[in-house]
Amino acid sequence: MNKGTTKRMIIMLIIAGAVLGGVVWFQGFKSRMIAKAILGHAAPPQTVATTVVRALRWQPRIDAIGDLRASEQASLSAEVGGLVTAIHFDSGASVPAHRVLVQLDDAPLRAQLAQLQAQRTLAEQNLRRDRAQYAVHAVSRAVVDADEASVAGLRAQIQAQRALIAQKRIEAPFGGRLGLRHVDLGQYLAPGVAVVSLQRLDPMEVDFSIPQSQADRVRVGMAAQLRTSAAPGKTFAARVIAIEPQIDTATRNLTVRARVPNPHDLLLPGAFASVRIDDGAPRDYLTLPNAAIAYNPYGATVFVVKDEGRGADGKPRLVAEQRFVTTGPTRGDQVAVLKGLKAGETVVTAGQLKLRNGSTLLINNSVQPSDEAHPHVPNS
Repeated sequence: MNKGTTKRMIIMLIIAGAVLGGVVWFQGFKSRMIAKAILGHAAPPQTVATTVVRALRWQPRIDAIGDLRASEQASLSAEVGGLVTAIHFDSGASVPAHRVLVQLDDAPLRAQLAQLQAQRTLAEQNLRRDRAQYAVHAVSRAVVDADEASVAGLRAQIQAQRALIAQKRIEAPFGGRLGLRHVDLGQYLAPGVAVVSLQRLDPMEVDFSIPQSQADRVRVGMAAQLRTSAAPGKTFAARVIAIEPQIDTATRNLTVRARVPNPHDLLLPGAFASVRIDDGAPRDYLTLPNAAIAYNPYGATVFVVKDEGRGADGKPRLVAEQRFVTTGPTRGDQVAVLKGLKAGETVVTAGQLKLRNGSTLLINNSVQPSDEAHPHVPNS
């Protein structure tokens, strides 16, 4: 290769390097200009509603939903069939325990009872005579033993006959209020056919479920309060009487039963009821509206408003800071915050979905989410 060719190649390499350097410089200059343009046009502040974290005194409670039931209830029916000869009750009446409600035809059974009683009387007379004869050695001991067996057998038959007669009447097994009558005079009543329902309405019982996380907070004997739309505006005192010894595997809930006095029959079986149980002494909690909490699989978060001084325009510069919190019990629309916040901090309550860490904020508290400790539910 001669000197002229080498010189030309060097010149070409210098030119290519200059061109490549110019391209790189231009791209860097372009990126810097774009970044400067972006910084010069920052995102506008996001409008949010806020509230101040405050400490409130709460009475720890367990709230649940349950169903009312009679303390005793039964659907009455006959053990044996027969013709209805008497009805001794009216629909909806209150009856004491052991009141005869329906009588079936028992005339043939009573006739057989009279026959057995006559046979027993004769057997008892024979027994007395043979004992007298045995005392003077006129009869053997075997005769007396046979007489005694005959009397005992007849007495047993009489008891069995009386039991058959008792099956021909339907009695109230306990005192309470009857339902609607489903039998008429002269009707043939088949075994097992329901005649009327019987409910003991005082006291009543309510069965309700609580989550397994609250199972250790409920104990037999705890006082409770009950409300139902069947008696609007009234609160009934109740007491826990029993707790199911196992948790339902389908719902992971524990069933609890409480008893409530019902002297005026204001509560009826089958009604829907809300139950509240006070758990221990009042406690102080940091509280927020439930709407301020974002519940995620990785934890609960809130956006805290941070004051970073004044911006270039002289106005306060407020930014959002996302923070993890640990929540506790709830009360109405409020939730207790156990960790992550301090009293007096300002937290976003509306508009969180458009926020991220460092978002600038514009506060407008003209509309606030519900923050009622005991929200009113119509007809509750």
